[in-house]
Amino acid sequence: MQQPFVLAACAEMIWRDRPIEWRAACLAEMGFQVGLWNWPDHDVNALERSGATFSIMNGYLTGRLADDEGADELLRSARETAQVGKHLGVARLNLHGTGLGPGGLPARPAEIVTGAMWLKARDTLCRIVELAEEENVVFTLENLNLSVDHPGTPFGRAADTLALVSSVNHPRLRLNLDLYHVQIGEGNLIETCRACLPWIGEVQVADVPGRCEPGTGEINYHAIARALFEMGYRGPVGMEAFAKGDPAVALEAFRAAFTV
Repeated sequence: MQQPFVLAACAEMIWRDRPIEWRAACLAEMGFQVGLWNWPDHDVNALERSGATFSIMNGYLTGRLADDEGADELLRSARETAQVGKHLGVARLNLHGTGLGPGGLPARPAEIVTGAMWLKARDTLCRIVELAEEENVVFTLENLNLSVDHPGTPFGRAADTLALVSSVNHPRLRLNLDLYHVQIGEGNLIETCRACLPWIGEVQVADVPGRCEPGTGEINYHAIARALFEMGYRGPVGMEAFAKGDPAVALEAFRAAFTV
């Protein structure tokens, strides 16, 4: 048995009664990299002192892909966030089709995505790539489920994010392939991984239902780990999940699921 993947965990979702820098330090001590959400919620200097290695962080605070005003705001916000990401050494800066507000709901819902919106979204991502080149960072575009957690989010399906990222086809723009969201919205996880493989920057996981650690729901993450390994994937896998019980036990279940 071996551990071929770089494992990380979202610090916001575990030990939620403890300071974020404590969580980051604890994850580092257990051998995990750390995922974060929005940096203004935290003391960035305290996070830096935690000694953690940061796998991913939201790469923007406001903005949207598919309209002129939103795109300009996204680029402004992403440039500001890139400075913080570089300060912390964050490997990937994460994007969505539109900014997310309270409860993960889209700041500007779009039940219908037009052809013009698709073209504008691709143009915005090309601008993101130019920014990434200037700042020497990598952005990812994350898929989200539309039926449970993020209704009305444009470009939410894995098929949508794959279409956009593959059409830009640049090493500074990758997929954040979230298999929790894929399972709820589309299913067919292993074949989705295979289709996305050339453009994956990170794989994120949680079980369904409940959004807790692997082994608490219906997804066979052992099989997915084996399939990813056989495809040649050796990149990061992040647990973006709540702990059903003891967070340390949940993290070890995650580690075991991705040991092949």
